[in-house]
Amino acid sequence: MAVPTQTIKHATIAGMQVPAMAIGTWSWGDKTWGYKPEQLPDIKEAWKASVNNGLTFYDTAEVYGNGESERIIGQLIQESSNEEKQKLFIATKFLPFPSPSSFYLFNPPIVERLQASLKRLGVPSVELYQIHSSSGLGSFESLAKGLAQCVQLGLCKAVGVSNFSKDELIKFSDLLAKHNIKLASNQIEFNLLRQGPLKNGLLEEMKKRDIACLAYSPLAMGRLTGKYNASNPIPSGRRFSNQYTWEQLAPLIEQMKTLSEKYGVSVSAIALNWVIAKGAIPLGGARNAKQAEENSKALTFELTPEEVRGLDAKGFEGKTNWFWQRG
Repeated sequence: MAVPTQTIKHATIAGMQVPAMAIGTWSWGDKTWGYKPEQLPDIKEAWKASVNNGLTFYDTAEVYGNGESERIIGQLIQESSNEEKQKLFIATKFLPFPSPSSFYLFNPPIVERLQASLKRLGVPSVELYQIHSSSGLGSFESLAKGLAQCVQLGLCKAVGVSNFSKDELIKFSDLLAKHNIKLASNQIEFNLLRQGPLKNGLLEEMKKRDIACLAYSPLAMGRLTGKYNASNPIPSGRRFSNQYTWEQLAPLIEQMKTLSEKYGVSVSAIALNWVIAKGAIPLGGARNAKQAEENSKALTFELTPEEVRGLDAKGFEGKTNWFWQRG
C-alpha cells in the first residue's frame, strides 16, 4: 500500500515528503498518560508497526516527560536499520517558558535547547523544529531569530509553530521571511470536537501561505475512539476537548461506528481519516502495535464528501483559550 504524502516546504530544501499521518509521541515517557518504564517494549512494537506501514513521521517535544520522549525516540532510532533511518522525519519543539535549568526573560535559548534535544535524540539535526506555544516569554522577533539561527546552523531543515492563532501566524510568518526562512507548519488541536480552525479563517490562511496543518489530539484524547462512554469514562487529566458530555457526543460516535463497520476499520481510523480529508496531517498516538496498526488503516480508504459533511454536522466547533489553544 502506498502511503499518501503531503509536502512541507521550507526555506532551503523544498519538497520534503512526509506521510499523510504522523505519530504523536506525547504518551511516550510522559506521566500525563500514565507512562511507566515497563511499557517501553510495547512502544518499541508500536514503532516497528508504524515504520512497517510507512509511517515514519514522529513528533515529540522537549517537555514530553521532561525529555524522556526524545530519549526513547533516540533509542529507537539507534536500533533502526540505515534504510529506516533515511526515511525518518523527526519533529520536536521548544517550550518558550523558563525552567530552573534554563532561566531567561528576553532572549530565549532556542539554539541551546535544540542542541539539548538533538543530544537526547542522538541525531545531528531534525527535519522540523517548532515553537510549542505563542504564550511564552520572548518576543516574536527573538523567537523568529532563534529559529532562523537553527536553520542556518544546520540543526534543523524546517521550522514551525504550535497553537498560533491566525493573526499570530501571519505576524510570525512575516518575521521569519525577513530572515529568508519560510514558516513550514502550525500544530494545533484539530478534530471533530474542535472544528473551530475551519471556521475562524486559520486553516484558510495556512492554505494560502502553504503552511501545513499538523493536527494534534485528532482523537480528542481518546474521546473519538469509541472505547469510552458515560459508564466507562475517560481517564482523568485529559484536558483537551473535555467540554462535552457523553450524551452530546453520542450521535457523532454512533455515526462513526456505522462508518467504521462500512470500511472495516476502527472508529479511531474514521476520526483520523476525517482530519486527512480536511487537508491536515493528524498526529495519531500509538502506545502498542495494535493501536499503530489500527491507526495505519486510516490511510487505506477515503471518506466520501457526503460522509465528511455528515460528520461535520454531528461534530462541534470547540473552543480556544488565551493561554494555550489560541490556534
